[in-house]
Amino acid sequence: MRNPFPLSIIAFISLFATPSLAQAPLDTAEIEQVFGIKGTLIPGENVFKITRARSDVKVQVDGQVLPPFMGLGSWAAFTPAAHGGTMVMGDTVLFEDEVNPAMSAALDNGLEVTALHNHFFFDEPKVYFMHIAGMGDADALAGGVKAVWDKVSQIRTANPVPAKAFAPPAIGSENAIAAGPLESILGVKGQASQGMFKVVIGRPATMHGTQVGKEMGINTWAAFAGRDEDAVIDGDFAMTESELQTVLKAMRRESISIVAIHQHMSGEEPRILFLHYWAKGSASALAQAFKHVLDAQAALAK
Repeated sequence: MRNPFPLSIIAFISLFATPSLAQAPLDTAEIEQVFGIKGTLIPGENVFKITRARSDVKVQVDGQVLPPFMGLGSWAAFTPAAHGGTMVMGDTVLFEDEVNPAMSAALDNGLEVTALHNHFFFDEPKVYFMHIAGMGDADALAGGVKAVWDKVSQIRTANPVPAKAFAPPAIGSENAIAAGPLESILGVKGQASQGMFKVVIGRPATMHGTQVGKEMGINTWAAFAGRDEDAVIDGDFAMTESELQTVLKAMRRESISIVAIHQHMSGEEPRILFLHYWAKGSASALAQAFKHVLDAQAALAK
């Protein structure tokens, strides 16, 4: 049957019915101005990349001095987003005392933190890598990354040698945590052992069609040691990808330090990420902080 529409009309309709592959060019000069650093345009991928070597602290891996070229470079890459605006992805090289201030700077400036982990064994000082992402205005995204890098510079200017411990006080070796008050705060029964206390909260998932849950490792847990007035909490927090940023922001509001963000399995439904953490204070204050994070996560399901 003869097509009733002229080819010119069909072409006009197709122009608007099919997403355009053409994207607005990045204002690379403005991004460079935000950073005060020259970047590199990669035309083949339409990406503009800013890099900064971590050469301010000498790092050894397995006894060998590691030059920045071997993986000690922070970077942020910008590309036009498919539906307007700009996407940024990046990786920031951090020492232990820089991680949580840098993470707070990222979250406070509209960026997402998507992973935190190590790349080396037997490194001195220990090096961590914080991955970030974001969507929006290129200038705002560049400003967010710059705020992270500026925070790192402030820390190293004040203390050129990376710290080797959390801020005082140190927690003694004697454990005497009272379980009852913490169970009342958390609303969960826990386990007591040798003066320590732990709660474990499971959530359902499937792997390869098999139901898995708390005892198969799909759980959030918190362990308390020390004394009631001077305690430490550490643990693991299980969450879906859509919950990660909310949990991170809640933890940082409560001054809980994040020490790792990663996955523990593959092929699970829904995909579960795990966040490891550490904090010091009175046991009751730590339990309340942990409960606030649980409540922030639970509010997402309402």
